[in-house]
Amino acid sequence: MVAAQRALAASPEFALIDDPYAAALVRAVGMDIYTRLVDGQIPVAADSEFIPERMARGMACRTRFYDQFFLDAARGGIAQVVILASGLDARAYRLPWPTGTVVYEVDMPQVIEFKTSTLSSLGAEPTAERRTVAVDLRDDWAAGLQEAGFDRRASSAWSAEGLLVYLPNDAQDALFDRITELSAPRSRLAFEFVPDTAIFTDERWRSHHDRMRELGFEIDLNELVYHGQRSHITDYLSRAGWQISSQTIAEVYKANGFDYPDDELSRAIADLTYISAVLGRY
Repeated sequence: MVAAQRALAASPEFALIDDPYAAALVRAVGMDIYTRLVDGQIPVAADSEFIPERMARGMACRTRFYDQFFLDAARGGIAQVVILASGLDARAYRLPWPTGTVVYEVDMPQVIEFKTSTLSSLGAEPTAERRTVAVDLRDDWAAGLQEAGFDRRASSAWSAEGLLVYLPNDAQDALFDRITELSAPRSRLAFEFVPDTAIFTDERWRSHHDRMRELGFEIDLNELVYHGQRSHITDYLSRAGWQISSQTIAEVYKANGFDYPDDELSRAIADLTYISAVLGRY
């Protein structure tokens, strides 16, 4: 789903981001609804949330946030990058990494294998040294990361893009504890979160989901996310020594030159927050 939206944002029609691999990865997965989305075959009404340009802008904002985060970190001298739950993310292949950058991708073995083989069949070559860590995040991923060569004495840049809503609170905090333990001073961290996931049980979201089902989208995020308030995250990380910067989704839209949509669903998720942090421990 995320890759399909990235493909829209990267399409010649919109050209909002540079991702030459997203569409090919979606087609390789072969899920009909997402292939049709990428190919412009989903019929949408003029007042629908599924207007392709709207979806492209939303994913462009998210993608640009993380792209800029990583490039800023790399230009600041950080040569060790960790992408948690990397999925179909192709940043190791498409960003202009400085020479010597090592990108660690952490995800399930079958996800890593699929993406690696698909991109290889396309003739794609990483633009950094790509090291994969094929492990379930519920297992000892930190050990796998260090076995792959991760150096906890060197500063690193971490991302947890689109991940937190799928973790219960305890697992989320344990994830950040482990990141902090592995991070040297001046390490950086980026993620986004929904302060209260009750939105996924809200009638405004349920109406949105019903319209999604009519178009062929079967997955109900309400059944995948862990519910509850997550507003403690910034305080939690601050106590662990991270210096926090935050932007609401509307502020990220504005920074990218877009107007944030003014409708019920957009207002319902307007407190989605993008976080970047620097570890100030010395």
